[in-house]
Amino acid sequence: MNSAPAFAMGLDFGSTSVRAVVVDCRDGREAGSGVWSYRSGEAGVLTDPRRPHLARQNPLDYLEGLRHVVPAALAAAAASRRDFRPEAVIGIGVDATSSTPIPVDAQCRPLAADPHFAGDLDAQAWMWKDHTAIDEAEAITALARERRPRYLAQCGGACSPEWFFSKIWHCQRVAPAVFAAAHAWLEFADFIPAALAGVQDSRAVRAGICAAGHKAMYNDAWGGYPDAEFLAALSPEMAALRERLPRQAVPADQVAGRLTASWAAALGLPAGLPIAVGGIDAHLGAVGAGVAPGRMVAIIGTSACDILVAPPGAAPPEIPGVCGIVPGSVLPDCLGIEAGQCAVGDIMHWFVTEICRGEAALHGRLSAAAAALRPGQSGLLALDWHNGNRSILADARLTGLLVGMTLHTSQADIYRALIEATAFGARRILDQLESHGVGVEDVVACGGIAEKNPLFMQIYADVLGRPMRLSASTQTCALGAAIMGAVAAGTAAGGYASVAQGQEAACAFQERVYRPDPAAAAVYQRLYALYLDLHDSFGRPRTTFDHAGVMKGLLEIRRQAEA
Repeated sequence: MNSAPAFAMGLDFGSTSVRAVVVDCRDGREAGSGVWSYRSGEAGVLTDPRRPHLARQNPLDYLEGLRHVVPAALAAAAASRRDFRPEAVIGIGVDATSSTPIPVDAQCRPLAADPHFAGDLDAQAWMWKDHTAIDEAEAITALARERRPRYLAQCGGACSPEWFFSKIWHCQRVAPAVFAAAHAWLEFADFIPAALAGVQDSRAVRAGICAAGHKAMYNDAWGGYPDAEFLAALSPEMAALRERLPRQAVPADQVAGRLTASWAAALGLPAGLPIAVGGIDAHLGAVGAGVAPGRMVAIIGTSACDILVAPPGAAPPEIPGVCGIVPGSVLPDCLGIEAGQCAVGDIMHWFVTEICRGEAALHGRLSAAAAALRPGQSGLLALDWHNGNRSILADARLTGLLVGMTLHTSQADIYRALIEATAFGARRILDQLESHGVGVEDVVACGGIAEKNPLFMQIYADVLGRPMRLSASTQTCALGAAIMGAVAAGTAAGGYASVAQGQEAACAFQERVYRPDPAAAAVYQRLYALYLDLHDSFGRPRTTFDHAGVMKGLLEIRRQAEA
């Protein structure tokens, strides 16, 4: 590596804001950062009360955010480091939520920039948690089972309404004018590098295998995206669209393009900087958290993503209910495995704001009160399906459930039960992975909740039965993106020769380790057995069991906890 100071920039586009982080390539330390909240809608999300499953964002907010966060991060780095100057930035990496497809015109400009579509929700970015395409996802799943079962083998057995083609086909059905006006659709994580590099041909965009493989059924083994014959069975227009999508999808350590002079002037960076291929926020967060074979990274925020890697041949070609097994999607030389839950922090936010009618500060008070409860003392058991189930049932038509309430049930009781439900959901995912030969020795957590709420971490350790560590970086997604930017820059510029070298230099863990408490883990094992009864009874068709046994079991566990 070059001895002169070299820095990489990671751009992290989350659900409500964008963050830029300047990282020292020598040790991964943050030199400066900037953050900007999306301005459109509520907390950056555009909604429609007539369509409760709709969640959109203004893609112009993404571009505007760049003009704020990059100069802010550069200024912060200059203030904190005497050896920093913008010319020392050697590369840029990008992560974003997914699948968040954006309709674009023939020059790859967002359709939302056209005044004719400025106020049209269907012309905006279709946010990852938009579930309007439930019918389309089910139809794609049924078609693939009949004609292309190998498409489903890669993605856990079912297509999700959160995914690329489900959303685009839904747009064609409900907003044909938008669909007709869109020359192509680009994933959020592909759109940003293309915009910064001035790419004006959708076919020339270097798509990330991360989003394409996990969210768009892309695989080189069958020629990339689902074939034209398959898409034509949805509609002729969907088949025609395939010809206007990016030609190739590659890992995030590759170069997507170079920073244009106009963007360089706007951001205060050197023109010509290499921009790495974009990746999904959770996947690059796993890179920044030090993901490796045998280690699961749990990104716990508004939702949860569980990311693992396995050497080629060390994982089965299909794990039912897992959101994808894709070569090169996390680490270039490994299989990337993704599972997750549709809502975690969103459930807690719903409970505090909609049920308790409280403000953000109430989270702290409820966490403190919930921490005073012993496992099982609430007498409650919940299902964490308030936004559907991603893994392992892959069913967006499922909803949340709370069992065991009495006239004495408190807000803290429910708050703890909801945390426990998300932990049980994570345990079910872990069990599914291990039952198919993917071993998990330890868990590293990152994300807003993991960093802010010790109660969450301890409950997860007790339920999962494994040590829980925290990444030393509080910005693992941006750090992972920066690592990719430094790999794209290469060693001659002061970057890394490989992602593994970047992780070795930049990734670290906090000293504190949350270890399972044997007594708590024993109680949670009993509660988890009841959770599985509820999980299968409400989540799997034609499953029957003794519902009364769950209530009586909860009462007995509560009695023993209070003794």
